[in-house]
Amino acid sequence: METVKNAANYVAESVQGTGAEASKEANKGVAKDNDASLTSRATAAKDAVVDKKDEKSHDVKADVHKEAAKN
Repeated sequence: METVKNAANYVAESVQGTGAEASKEANKGVAKDNDASLTSRATAAKDAVVDKKDEKSHDVKADVHKEAAKN
């Protein structure tokens, strides 16, 4: 039963990590857009940094759940 729970958590964390990665890439695009306002670009750059942190956090959690599911 614990293996199933860890497998489900692995999938959930992987999906969340992928979502954070997509958000990060979108924010990077806005941050580099010369047609966007300076405020929008700065906010997008800040958000991209937060998204990168979230992506890494979800990836680490997914790896932990993956390893736990193997046992």
